[in-house]
Amino acid sequence: MISDYQHFCQQHVDGALEQLLRAPTFELQRLYDAMHYSVMNGGKRVRPLLVFASCQALGGEIQQAYGAACAVELIHAYSLVHDDLPAMDDDDLRRGQPTTHKAFDEAYAILAGDALQALAFHALCDENLSPVSSQQRLDMLKELSNAAGAKGMVGGQAIDLSAVGQIISQDTLELMHRHKTGALIQASVRLGALASNHATKQKLEALDHYAQSIGLAFQVQDDILDVISDTKTLGKQQGSDIEHGKPTYPALLGLEEAQRYAQTLKQQALEALSDFDHKAVHLRQLADYIVSRNN
Repeated sequence: MISDYQHFCQQHVDGALEQLLRAPTFELQRLYDAMHYSVMNGGKRVRPLLVFASCQALGGEIQQAYGAACAVELIHAYSLVHDDLPAMDDDDLRRGQPTTHKAFDEAYAILAGDALQALAFHALCDENLSPVSSQQRLDMLKELSNAAGAKGMVGGQAIDLSAVGQIISQDTLELMHRHKTGALIQASVRLGALASNHATKQKLEALDHYAQSIGLAFQVQDDILDVISDTKTLGKQQGSDIEHGKPTYPALLGLEEAQRYAQTLKQQALEALSDFDHKAVHLRQLADYIVSRNN
């Protein structure tokens, strides 16, 4: 059951995150409180799950991937804190709780996001969390920096901001989401593979195809849920994409076609794993989960 695996992985990554989010001095307590609030107020931990599942798919142990799992969740949390700010999406709710700038203030939300981003790279450099070789560590740092920056997640957010109120093509919409959402999901899968110390060029290429498909499927499903779900289930304001004039797959393709597209992407992800054995079971389960989740 994916729920059992999710609970198992959440316990491991949350324990490691708690250690990273302890304030070193009294003077920094409020900043660390804002950081802790932003990371530990729920969340599905999909990206750490992908790190662990990818590591195990190549014969590694999840203990080898603690640093990578923490790093991708910290980057994800920082991105949400900044996305929710009034200058961006101006959201009041996240995971059913007030967003960080509502619970603290805008200045501390910006600082918390900045600090979480830096802490992500620290986690990859921590030998206790990432017991890997120097070359592996360097490869992982390059992977995360590319996924988190202008060539990845931040670039996707920039495209998103420019697209508000515009009519764009499906190709442009996919380009945006392959950067904004897909880049960090792909990095999660690659980081887990690199942490395993068994990553070959052939395996990485197959995992890239898998990750690209589920990364896009994740966003398609998010867009679908913004239409068919409700605020309580989502933990954020339902219909906010429509309210903000954002282009979405249901708006572009229609709801039923968007749902079919999510299933097609899931199938493509599963096909990418055709040469992997039973150790990739959790990657396969996660592909199913991503297009069947309700929040």
